[in-house]
Amino acid sequence: MRVVITGASSGIGAELARCYASQSAQLGLIARRGDELRRLADDLGGGHRIYPVDVSDASAMAAAAANYLGEVGVPNLVIANAGISVGTLTQAAEDRTAIERVFQVNVFGMINTLQPFVAPMLAARRGTLVGIASVAGIRGLPGAGAYSASKSAVISYLESLRVELRGSGIRVVTIAPGYIATPMTAINEYPMPFILPVDEAARRIVRAIDSGRSYAVIPWQMAIVAKLLRLLPNPLFDAVFARAGRKPRRLI
Repeated sequence: MRVVITGASSGIGAELARCYASQSAQLGLIARRGDELRRLADDLGGGHRIYPVDVSDASAMAAAAANYLGEVGVPNLVIANAGISVGTLTQAAEDRTAIERVFQVNVFGMINTLQPFVAPMLAARRGTLVGIASVAGIRGLPGAGAYSASKSAVISYLESLRVELRGSGIRVVTIAPGYIATPMTAINEYPMPFILPVDEAARRIVRAIDSGRSYAVIPWQMAIVAKLLRLLPNPLFDAVFARAGRKPRRLI
Protein backbone atom coordinates (compact mmCIF):
# COMPACT_ATOMS: atom_id res chain seq x y z
CA MET A 1 0.00 0.00 0.00
CA ARG A 2 1.29 3.45 -0.92
CA VAL A 3 0.17 6.45 1.17
CA VAL A 4 1.06 10.15 1.01
CA ILE A 5 0.28 12.36 4.03
CA THR A 6 0.81 16.10 4.50
CA GLY A 7 1.16 17.80 7.86
CA ALA A 8 2.90 14.60 8.92
CA SER A 9 5.38 16.01 11.43
CA SER A 10 2.92 16.17 14.35
CA GLY A 11 -0.69 15.88 15.45
CA ILE A 12 -3.19 14.00 13.30
CA GLY A 13 -0.75 13.62 10.41
CA ALA A 14 1.91 11.89 12.51
CA GLU A 15 -0.66 9.55 14.06
CA LEU A 16 -2.07 8.69 10.65
CA ALA A 17 1.47 7.88 9.53
CA ARG A 18 1.83 5.50 12.48
CA CYS A 19 -1.49 3.84 11.64
CA TYR A 20 -0.56 3.22 8.02
CA ALA A 21 3.02 2.23 8.82
CA SER A 22 1.57 -0.51 11.03
CA GLN A 23 -0.15 -1.77 7.87
CA SER A 24 3.23 -1.89 6.06
CA ALA A 25 2.41 1.09 3.85
CA GLN A 26 5.14 2.84 1.86
CA LEU A 27 4.73 6.38 3.13
CA GLY A 28 5.40 9.74 1.57
CA LEU A 29 5.55 12.17 4.51
CA ILE A 30 5.29 15.89 3.85
CA ALA A 31 5.70 18.77 6.31
CA ARG A 32 7.75 21.93 6.73
CA ARG A 33 9.76 20.66 9.70
CA GLY A 34 12.39 18.32 8.30
CA ASP A 35 13.89 17.34 11.66
CA GLU A 36 10.53 16.13 12.98
CA LEU A 37 9.86 14.27 9.74
CA ARG A 38 13.19 12.49 9.96
CA ARG A 39 12.56 11.51 13.57
CA LEU A 40 9.12 10.18 12.66
CA ALA A 41 10.45 8.23 9.67
CA ASP A 42 13.20 6.72 11.87
CA ASP A 43 10.59 5.70 14.45
CA LEU A 44 8.46 4.07 11.77
CA GLY A 45 11.30 2.10 10.22
CA GLY A 46 13.10 2.44 6.91
CA GLY A 47 11.76 2.81 3.40
CA HIS A 48 9.59 5.89 3.83
CA ARG A 49 10.10 9.05 1.77
CA ILE A 50 10.20 12.39 3.53
CA TYR A 51 9.69 15.78 1.91
CA PRO A 52 10.41 18.91 4.00
CA VAL A 53 8.06 21.06 1.93
CA ASP A 54 5.57 23.85 2.63
CA VAL A 55 2.24 22.80 1.13
CA SER A 56 1.57 26.38 0.04
CA ASP A 57 4.51 26.12 -2.40
CA ALA A 58 2.88 24.63 -5.50
CA SER A 59 6.16 24.01 -7.36
CA ALA A 60 7.78 22.25 -4.40
CA MET A 61 4.68 20.12 -3.89
CA ALA A 62 4.64 19.15 -7.56
CA ALA A 63 8.31 18.16 -7.31
CA ALA A 64 7.65 16.07 -4.18
CA ALA A 65 4.74 14.32 -5.89
CA ALA A 66 6.84 13.63 -8.99
CA ASN A 67 9.59 12.13 -6.84
CA TYR A 68 7.16 9.85 -5.01
CA LEU A 69 5.46 8.79 -8.24
CA GLY A 70 8.83 8.04 -9.85
CA GLU A 71 10.36 6.15 -6.94
CA VAL A 72 7.34 4.45 -5.36
CA GLY A 73 4.48 4.61 -7.84
CA VAL A 74 0.92 5.86 -7.91
CA PRO A 75 -0.34 6.08 -4.33
CA ASN A 76 -3.41 4.21 -3.20
CA LEU A 77 -4.20 7.03 -0.80
CA VAL A 78 -3.35 10.73 -0.51
CA ILE A 79 -4.36 12.55 2.68
CA ALA A 80 -4.29 16.35 2.57
CA ASN A 81 -4.04 16.92 6.30
CA ALA A 82 -1.82 20.00 6.64
CA GLY A 83 -3.61 22.93 8.22
CA ILE A 84 -3.17 25.85 10.57
CA SER A 85 -5.56 27.61 12.92
CA VAL A 86 -5.23 31.00 14.56
CA GLY A 87 -7.63 33.56 15.92
CA THR A 88 -8.20 36.51 13.58
CA LEU A 89 -10.19 39.75 13.61
CA THR A 90 -11.18 41.48 10.40
CA GLN A 91 -10.94 44.93 11.97
CA ALA A 92 -7.31 44.34 12.94
CA ALA A 93 -5.19 45.34 9.97
CA GLU A 94 -2.22 43.47 11.43
CA ASP A 95 -4.17 40.20 11.10
CA ARG A 96 -4.22 40.42 7.31
CA THR A 97 -1.02 38.40 6.99
CA ALA A 98 -2.36 35.66 9.27
CA ILE A 99 -5.64 35.52 7.33
CA GLU A 100 -3.80 35.12 4.03
CA ARG A 101 -1.51 32.46 5.50
CA VAL A 102 -4.46 30.41 6.76
CA PHE A 103 -5.95 30.35 3.27
CA GLN A 104 -2.60 29.60 1.63
CA VAL A 105 -2.09 26.51 3.79
CA ASN A 106 -5.62 25.25 4.37
CA VAL A 107 -7.12 25.82 0.92
CA PHE A 108 -4.35 26.19 -1.65
CA GLY A 109 -2.18 23.73 0.26
CA MET A 110 -4.90 21.10 -0.15
CA ILE A 111 -5.20 21.81 -3.87
CA ASN A 112 -1.41 21.68 -4.24
CA THR A 113 -1.43 18.31 -2.46
CA LEU A 114 -4.16 16.60 -4.46
CA GLN A 115 -3.70 18.07 -7.94
CA PRO A 116 -0.43 16.32 -8.90
CA PHE A 117 -1.92 12.91 -8.16
CA VAL A 118 -5.23 13.22 -10.02
CA ALA A 119 -3.91 12.52 -13.52
CA PRO A 120 -1.83 9.47 -12.47
CA MET A 121 -4.78 8.09 -10.52
CA LEU A 122 -7.08 8.68 -13.48
CA ALA A 123 -4.67 6.74 -15.69
CA ALA A 124 -4.61 3.92 -13.15
CA ARG A 125 -8.40 4.21 -12.58
CA ARG A 126 -7.95 3.83 -8.85
CA GLY A 127 -7.02 5.71 -5.71
CA THR A 128 -8.46 7.67 -2.83
CA LEU A 129 -8.05 11.39 -2.15
CA VAL A 130 -8.81 12.53 1.40
CA GLY A 131 -9.12 16.07 2.68
CA ILE A 132 -9.12 16.95 6.37
CA ALA A 133 -11.71 19.70 6.86
CA SER A 134 -13.30 20.69 10.19
CA VAL A 135 -16.62 21.07 11.94
CA ALA A 136 -15.58 24.74 12.15
CA GLY A 137 -16.28 24.98 8.42
CA ILE A 138 -19.99 24.32 8.85
CA ARG A 139 -20.81 27.72 10.33
CA GLY A 140 -18.67 30.80 10.87
CA LEU A 141 -17.27 31.04 14.40
CA PRO A 142 -16.45 34.41 16.03
CA GLY A 143 -12.79 35.29 16.12
CA ALA A 144 -12.03 32.49 13.66
CA GLY A 145 -13.21 34.00 10.39
CA ALA A 146 -10.16 32.87 8.44
CA TYR A 147 -10.16 29.32 9.79
CA SER A 148 -13.92 28.79 9.47
CA ALA A 149 -13.97 30.25 5.96
CA SER A 150 -10.98 28.19 4.85
CA LYS A 151 -12.52 24.96 6.11
CA SER A 152 -15.87 25.84 4.54
CA ALA A 153 -14.01 26.33 1.25
CA VAL A 154 -12.30 22.97 1.71
CA ILE A 155 -15.61 21.19 2.27
CA SER A 156 -17.08 22.68 -0.92
CA TYR A 157 -13.90 22.05 -2.90
CA LEU A 158 -13.81 18.38 -1.93
CA GLU A 159 -17.48 17.98 -2.79
CA SER A 160 -16.89 19.48 -6.24
CA LEU A 161 -13.90 17.21 -6.77
CA ARG A 162 -15.88 14.17 -5.66
CA VAL A 163 -18.58 14.84 -8.24
CA GLU A 164 -16.02 15.64 -10.97
CA LEU A 165 -14.31 12.29 -10.42
CA ARG A 166 -17.45 10.19 -10.05
CA GLY A 167 -17.15 7.00 -12.09
CA SER A 168 -13.41 7.46 -12.64
CA GLY A 169 -12.29 4.90 -10.07
CA ILE A 170 -11.05 7.63 -7.72
CA ARG A 171 -12.78 8.15 -4.37
CA VAL A 172 -12.84 11.55 -2.67
CA VAL A 173 -13.38 11.59 1.08
CA THR A 174 -14.07 14.57 3.35
CA ILE A 175 -13.18 14.17 7.03
CA ALA A 176 -14.46 16.87 9.39
CA PRO A 177 -12.91 16.50 12.84
CA GLY A 178 -14.24 18.22 15.92
CA TYR A 179 -11.84 18.90 18.78
CA ILE A 180 -8.73 16.73 18.73
CA ALA A 181 -5.97 16.94 21.34
CA THR A 182 -3.10 18.32 19.23
CA PRO A 183 -0.74 21.30 19.48
CA MET A 184 -3.32 23.23 17.46
CA THR A 185 -5.96 22.91 20.17
CA ALA A 186 -3.57 23.04 23.15
CA ILE A 187 -3.65 26.85 23.13
CA ASN A 188 -7.45 27.04 23.33
CA GLU A 189 -8.62 28.53 26.62
CA TYR A 190 -12.25 27.47 26.37
CA PRO A 191 -14.16 24.19 26.83
CA MET A 192 -13.80 21.73 23.94
CA PRO A 193 -16.67 19.24 24.04
CA PHE A 194 -16.08 15.62 23.04
CA ILE A 195 -12.34 16.21 22.56
CA LEU A 196 -10.53 13.07 21.39
CA PRO A 197 -6.96 11.92 22.00
CA VAL A 198 -5.08 12.26 18.74
CA ASP A 199 -4.24 8.54 18.43
CA GLU A 200 -7.92 7.59 18.79
CA ALA A 201 -8.91 10.28 16.29
CA ALA A 202 -6.43 8.88 13.76
CA ARG A 203 -7.79 5.35 14.18
CA ARG A 204 -11.32 6.62 13.61
CA ILE A 205 -10.24 8.52 10.51
CA VAL A 206 -8.65 5.39 9.09
CA ARG A 207 -11.84 3.41 9.77
CA ALA A 208 -13.95 6.12 8.12
CA ILE A 209 -11.74 6.04 5.01
CA ASP A 210 -11.87 2.25 4.87
CA SER A 211 -15.65 2.22 5.29
CA GLY A 212 -16.24 3.70 1.84
CA ARG A 213 -18.01 6.78 3.17
CA SER A 214 -17.56 10.06 1.30
CA TYR A 215 -18.06 12.31 4.35
CA ALA A 216 -17.48 11.72 8.03
CA VAL A 217 -17.53 13.87 11.16
CA ILE A 218 -15.28 12.66 13.99
CA PRO A 219 -16.22 12.05 16.77
CA TRP A 220 -19.80 11.00 16.04
CA GLN A 221 -21.15 13.32 18.75
CA MET A 222 -19.88 16.29 16.76
CA ALA A 223 -21.87 15.05 13.78
CA ILE A 224 -25.02 15.69 15.82
CA VAL A 225 -23.69 19.11 16.80
CA ALA A 226 -22.94 19.85 13.14
CA LYS A 227 -26.47 18.97 12.06
CA LEU A 228 -27.93 21.17 14.78
CA LEU A 229 -25.67 24.05 13.77
CA ARG A 230 -26.99 23.84 10.22
CA LEU A 231 -30.57 24.03 11.49
CA LEU A 232 -30.16 26.95 13.90
CA PRO A 233 -31.77 30.15 12.59
CA ASN A 234 -29.38 33.08 12.37
CA PRO A 235 -30.77 35.07 15.33
CA LEU A 236 -30.41 32.08 17.68
CA PHE A 237 -26.99 31.10 16.32
CA ASP A 238 -25.76 34.70 16.69
CA ALA A 239 -27.04 35.00 20.27
CA VAL A 240 -25.43 31.73 21.36
CA PHE A 241 -22.07 32.02 19.63
CA ALA A 242 -21.47 35.71 20.31
CA ARG A 243 -20.47 34.54 23.79
CA ALA A 244 -18.37 31.61 22.61
CA GLY A 245 -14.68 31.30 23.47
CA ARG A 246 -12.20 32.53 20.90
CA LYS A 247 -8.85 31.18 19.79
CA PRO A 248 -5.91 33.45 20.71
CA ARG A 249 -4.66 35.75 17.97
CA ARG A 250 -1.02 35.65 16.96
CA LEU A 251 1.20 36.57 14.04
CA ILE A 252 2.18 33.68 11.76
